[in-house]
Amino acid sequence: MDCAVKIDNLSKLYGKKEALSNIDLKVEKGEMFGIIGPDGAGKSTLYKIMATLLLPDSGKASIFGLDTVRDYRKLREKIGYMPERFSLYQDLTVAENLNFFASLFGVKIKDSYDLIAPVFSQLEKFPNRKAGALSGGMKQKLALSCALIHRPAILLLDEPTTGVDAISRNEFWEMLSKLRERDITILVSTSYMDEANRCERIAMINKGRILEVGTPQNLVSRIGENLFNAVGENMFRLLSELRVMPEIEDCYTFGSTLHIVAKKGFNPARAKLELEEKGLKGISIYPAKGDIEDLFIKLTRNEEM
Repeated sequence: MDCAVKIDNLSKLYGKKEALSNIDLKVEKGEMFGIIGPDGAGKSTLYKIMATLLLPDSGKASIFGLDTVRDYRKLREKIGYMPERFSLYQDLTVAENLNFFASLFGVKIKDSYDLIAPVFSQLEKFPNRKAGALSGGMKQKLALSCALIHRPAILLLDEPTTGVDAISRNEFWEMLSKLRERDITILVSTSYMDEANRCERIAMINKGRILEVGTPQNLVSRIGENLFNAVGENMFRLLSELRVMPEIEDCYTFGSTLHIVAKKGFNPARAKLELEEKGLKGISIYPAKGDIEDLFIKLTRNEEM
């Protein structure tokens, strides 16, 4: 496959704060690629550089062989960018926003309607509704329609599902899957770890550094067989006791359970007995299936050590 995005040794500072540190990344043409990390990890800074809106302090980024600094005018014709915060005009109607963005790129809506139709179809019923009066999910559909109006070769979507309800999130990802079938390269950033599985490959980022890159399945397989669930009547005390056990490497809350990262030779039955001898009740320890969130926690803890 051809390379769509190539980032080499990219760094960016805000004053003394390092937002990005020596980022290296490649995204293939036509790929659905996810950039996964918490708030403040550097995702938006990276997207602004790729979208030609921000200059790096060192290193370089190119999209389809065009440099984001030197060739920014040519690149803007190829990029559809959807920033983290809703950036359309709140006082303009749905139709006015779409017409405005079409005019910016010198195109006609009818020429790209086949591309935006699956996204825009639900908004057609409300052409005169102001953008500011739309629900979160509808705002995202309008923003995506405007980002697609000039038929870009690549979509840069910065946390597009933040603040959107679960049903709208799912609908949004289904729309992206359909766009992926049109050979559009799609980069999606998100802080929702469960959305990683929607991507062909992901890059995990934290504190401006890329931790790992790969398919979600391959990355999760690295967690190994030393992960366990633990539950009990007093979860707070259970967490405290598990963390000081010598055969346990780490323990943290995970939904309604605790996740134990155990060392080699860990015996769940023996651990349960020790906990019960300390007065804890209702203890259950059993194997857990790891996911992206477990791996992210493991990688960030290793970085801090």
